[in-house]
Amino acid sequence: MNLLKCVAEIEMLCLNSRENFEENKSSLRKRAEEERNPVIRRLLERDQNFLDCIQVQMATAREFLIIIRLHNKKGTEVFSYLDRIEKSLKEQRLSASRAGSEDIKRIMAVYYEQNVTSEKFEDFEGERWIIPDD
Repeated sequence: MNLLKCVAEIEMLCLNSRENFEENKSSLRKRAEEERNPVIRRLLERDQNFLDCIQVQMATAREFLIIIRLHNKKGTEVFSYLDRIEKSLKEQRLSASRAGSEDIKRIMAVYYEQNVTSEKFEDFEGERWIIPDD
């Protein structure tokens, strides 16, 4: 993988591509401790075990990103440089595509919020609450 060694601007990022279950499992654990009804307690424990199984199955659900930070390049120079890197990646038999705006929003949501369940991301916080012609 000489490309990764030769291009100083390349960084790699690994993200979960599935939701983190820890808060749900913690909530179920707490609820089971408080529950007096043994049948409900067993159901809560089964839910907890189910979440454990799902999490184990998704442990390998990762997304690897190659990030290129360009500080001193401008205009068409940027695109030709990215074209060369993309070509080099494909020569190494790696599939590569440039992230679009929806991809970037999804990546940011996973990175900062661990949110992989949303289907559409807003450009601005609270955008969904704006009513046009109001």
